[in-house]
Amino acid sequence: MTSLDQIAPAFVGMAHSIVWASAATVDANGRPRSRILHPIWEWDGTDLFGWIATVPSPVKRAHLAVHPEMSVSYWTSTHDTCSAECLVEWYTDDETCTAVWNKFAKGPEPVGYDPKIIPMWSGGPTSDEFAALRLSPYRLRVMPGAVMTKGEGAPLVWTSS
Repeated sequence: MTSLDQIAPAFVGMAHSIVWASAATVDANGRPRSRILHPIWEWDGTDLFGWIATVPSPVKRAHLAVHPEMSVSYWTSTHDTCSAECLVEWYTDDETCTAVWNKFAKGPEPVGYDPKIIPMWSGGPTSDEFAALRLSPYRLRVMPGAVMTKGEGAPLVWTSS
């Protein structure tokens, strides 16, 4: 099994190069719903967390209220893939929302962007239309495309204990 300090930098590097992720939540009846989201990840050498700037829609709120978990999967045409299965926490307080807004506004290319480009966020990070999700992974998988297309190497997998 791969350790977090071995996989986290590879995961962040691949996720940030791909940028957009397919994310899935599950409703109270066990039905999944997928959407495309744009997480930003932070690795400090010990802990890995993801942040998603999002609209606190009734569907997302309902799903995460009963199943506070999300699967996040990245893919690119070279068949590089990485995924994170995570516990999720909502944040709607002004301090956290402003901090997350700034993570994206000051983030490195290509994952950083100006959140003001989203029309419904014209009120800024303290508006009712803006919220932050914190992702705490309990399983990570990183697989460079050459593993699948050329049989070179093996996927990296980490699961928390």
